[in-house]
Amino acid sequence: MKEQTTTYRNLWERLTTVYDVGEAKSVVRWLLDVSFQLTLADVLGGALERLSAGDKQRLKQMMLRLEQGEPVQYVAGQTEFCGRWLHLEPGVLIPRPETEELCRWILGGNHHPSSILDIGTGSGCIAITLALELEGAKVMAWDISPEVLRIASENARRLDANVDFRRQDALLPPSDADCWDIIVSNPPYVCDSERQQMHIGVLGHEPHQALFVPDGDPLRFYRAIGRYASTALCRGGSLYFEINPLYHSPLCQLLEEQGFKDISTQNDQFGKCRMVRAIRP
Repeated sequence: MKEQTTTYRNLWERLTTVYDVGEAKSVVRWLLDVSFQLTLADVLGGALERLSAGDKQRLKQMMLRLEQGEPVQYVAGQTEFCGRWLHLEPGVLIPRPETEELCRWILGGNHHPSSILDIGTGSGCIAITLALELEGAKVMAWDISPEVLRIASENARRLDANVDFRRQDALLPPSDADCWDIIVSNPPYVCDSERQQMHIGVLGHEPHQALFVPDGDPLRFYRAIGRYASTALCRGGSLYFEINPLYHSPLCQLLEEQGFKDISTQNDQFGKCRMVRAIRP
């Protein structure tokens, strides 16, 4: 029996059990562009049939993974962040556009920091971006997972970013004093009760320890990091967080109770309060 011709349409139709039609098309276009360097015009012009036998087999395996709800960034093994490509593997949180906005907020400040700490670095996206954009800054990044740190370190080496990666539990930080101009963190902030609203690709494939916090303690990581930053930041230093919009008011109150001043928030591209900055007086 002759094998069915591979077309753009039958590729995206296979994903409609996982995504809506628009998203299914977008996922297929992104995969073909990033992994096979094929534009939509190429694909519509019959480029899929001209793939080598090896590439056809690779595409077949990738589609099987996508049909199981695995995020396309894991399937492709990479994602773009602030104009640079990062290697990704399952077990590492996929960087979001909101985190790019957090980096741009930091970079748009009038400060010239000489020392920066990224807590819970994941792929290394924040630390690498800041190290490459802020010339001369000393950048350190923490994560609790050795495997995550391996991937973040590989990304830094490949992009020639000078970042010092350390294994460290954000909930049990050291007793540092006056050593950072900026501390930034995108910690776990999704409450367990919000799981039902999330896509199968997130729930089934992204690392839960990098996403979720108990309903009874949604500010767990912010409290610990804020306590650390209240002494570890230099006077006048800035603490930046990506946050759950549902808890921006209690978080601002917490930071005020911890002694921070000039607490400000920033909305993301969708108008949700997604970022907080606080200053150590």
